[in-house]
Amino acid sequence: MDIIQLLKVIVLGIVEGLTEWLPISSTTHIKLVDDIIKFNATESFKEVFIVFIQLGPMLAVAITYFQKLNPFDPAKNSPKKKASFVLWLKIIIAALPAAILGVLLDDWIDAHFSSTLINSLMLIIYGLIFIVYENINRNKQPEITKTGQIGYQTALYIGMCQVLALIPGTSRSGVTILGAMMLGCSRSISVEFSFLIGIPILFGAGVLKLLKYALSIQFHFDLLEIVYLLTGCLVSFIVAAYTISYFLNWIKKHNFKPFGYYRIALGIVTLIWFGLRALVK
Repeated sequence: MDIIQLLKVIVLGIVEGLTEWLPISSTTHIKLVDDIIKFNATESFKEVFIVFIQLGPMLAVAITYFQKLNPFDPAKNSPKKKASFVLWLKIIIAALPAAILGVLLDDWIDAHFSSTLINSLMLIIYGLIFIVYENINRNKQPEITKTGQIGYQTALYIGMCQVLALIPGTSRSGVTILGAMMLGCSRSISVEFSFLIGIPILFGAGVLKLLKYALSIQFHFDLLEIVYLLTGCLVSFIVAAYTISYFLNWIKKHNFKPFGYYRIALGIVTLIWFGLRALVK
């Protein structure tokens, strides 16, 4: 086994776990870090790997909110069990727009919106939106301070915001958090609901990518590739679990302006890095 390659897998798993649930675009970070450390794999396997390791953060969120999501918990009374079923219904409603359009437009988006320029612009544009929104609404009191207060229509609107994240660089968590806040949710509830609706989306994206790979003529995982997939997923799960806990506590006392500034800086760095790489080729 190539230890250097395994270390690169671990680094990518750490990056995924740190960035998946933060509003800063995990895909951009993975691409940038991969371009620096050079994970030696075929492009088709890299595509599967990048999506597969997202299952780690998905599992971390599912475990974090397991009690809240579990309608069969014997410790819950009838109203609480009903609340869990209703929450799942809202999650499904919110996930449907991105799930449907993601399946239909996956290849088209890859072909037309995967450029470094678009990626960088999305980082910068949404970074500016975060900063402007927080400045304008710094004294605004949220109307929704509990997950149960999110209505079906609001859940659908947040889900429609999630469609925008199909464009690389947008950040799925970033755009859903912004959408939820604009619809009256508090920062904490916006983060929580963004996490929850990410569960079916990340799971579905992983399954879709694996199916597409399985149906292609390139379908073949050797033992080493399986080790890479499982290692990356495990590392991203562990790191994401700590990141989720820290982020949920941090956002109770802070706003999203630091993420806005970070996105702008990252967008500029990404543009310069890949621009210079293109010039020296």
